[in-house]
Amino acid sequence: MTVELVEYDEAVAEFDPVLGLEVHVELNTQTKMFSGAPTEFGAEPNTQVDPTSLGLPGAMPVLNAKALESAIRIGLALNCSIAERCRFARKNYFYPDMPKNFQTSQYDEPIAYEGYLDVDVPASEDGSKPAFTYRVLIERAHMEEDTGKSLHVGGSTGRIHGAEFSLVDYNRAGIPLIEIVTKPLEGTGDRAPDVARAYVAALRDLLRALDVSDVKMEQGSLRCDVNLSLRPSPEAKLGTRSETKNVNSLRSVERAVRYEVSRHAAVLRAGEKVVQETRHWHEDTGLTTSGREKSDAEDYRYFPEPDLVPIVPDRAWVEELRASLPEPPSQRRKRLHAEWGFSDLEFRDLVNAGALDVVEATVAAGASPAAARKWWSGELARRANADGVELTDLRVTPADVAELAQLVDDGKLTDRLAREALEGVLAGEGDVATVVQARGLVVVQDDGALNAAVDKVIAANPDVVEKIRGGKAQAAGALIGQVMKEMQGKADAARIRELITARVS
Repeated sequence: MTVELVEYDEAVAEFDPVLGLEVHVELNTQTKMFSGAPTEFGAEPNTQVDPTSLGLPGAMPVLNAKALESAIRIGLALNCSIAERCRFARKNYFYPDMPKNFQTSQYDEPIAYEGYLDVDVPASEDGSKPAFTYRVLIERAHMEEDTGKSLHVGGSTGRIHGAEFSLVDYNRAGIPLIEIVTKPLEGTGDRAPDVARAYVAALRDLLRALDVSDVKMEQGSLRCDVNLSLRPSPEAKLGTRSETKNVNSLRSVERAVRYEVSRHAAVLRAGEKVVQETRHWHEDTGLTTSGREKSDAEDYRYFPEPDLVPIVPDRAWVEELRASLPEPPSQRRKRLHAEWGFSDLEFRDLVNAGALDVVEATVAAGASPAAARKWWSGELARRANADGVELTDLRVTPADVAELAQLVDDGKLTDRLAREALEGVLAGEGDVATVVQARGLVVVQDDGALNAAVDKVIAANPDVVEKIRGGKAQAAGALIGQVMKEMQGKADAARIRELITARVS
């Protein structure tokens, strides 16, 4: 059935949206959830496998201890209760990328349950909608294994329909997953897309702080299933939901919610019933398309996994893990914002650039917050954007940046020389001291050479000198620039200004 979409603002004026978000997190363990097969991303197809991950007869699973620890830490960070006893179950369904024909997961006994995450939802860009905090209630966080990956070749959509043939890569099969499931997110109103995006962003920050996943959404390490339904009013019962699968960017989470609200509203306005189904998100068009009708729990024929013993986490160990949790990201941001004294805009730009960690490390290495922000959100951010990499992938460390900043503060390097030194470090020529020495990037301390350059420039520019004497102090900038050129950039601008002022006053 094809219906004309309802404008989003009209849809949320007429219906009350309710969200449910399921976030799948690939853990950064060295081996898979139930076997010793490696987990390297991007390896040649079907090279990161073993009998267990391929589901071969007789292969027996053994739980990855690090994955269990990560699951408990995630649950604790989400303010969940940790089960005193839980177990795995078999989730039965056939799909080519699942070699066992069942997925080892958790069903009625998850490792973590009944938690929450307070999410700061920012104001709208135009300022018409204020910032607020929304408490996302967590129903459960459970352990399971990932499936393999199907590649459908031929056709125009990349889907199985219309493909000439399909290939299956089992490298991903068996990689440890934590699925974090929210309770229905009610009361979001027209801010539903903003709440969804803010929640996934906050969850990503939390998982990164816990160091349990690289949370690279573009690689599928973090992906979100967006459940959405509409109802006539907040007092009415929940409507029929759709589930948009594997949305893998923050922007797409927001867009998928917005689109599904408009689509559901169009279906309901037309007097039709929303179909409970999974849907595919298309990044290029911003649309969702039907996948398959959604199964209920009983359709999966869950039953306890007979090859894995129940899990009984030691309470003392759980409390040790609780004590080891890092400072929550939201609290850390507020603390650093206050300590560094940046404006709201400066701090927001720093966070958006992904520079918070490296700036904090640079300050810890001895730089001032202002200097650290200047280098990381300026020169280095431009370089990272140009190279298409993350700041942390650049060949420069916070210690390098702190050393550069100190050399500038001590008057041993100008900003120009510091940028040249930085270029050398980025090019792999060595650390800061090595590059500075090799390139001869030291500010000239010989006043004789500097005085000679100042005298030469003053003699060559009598008209500028007259302007300065006539009260136009800004004209000195032209003389300073020429002296810097004479000194090949190896002079301090403030010192040059002092010498020029002494001569022309």
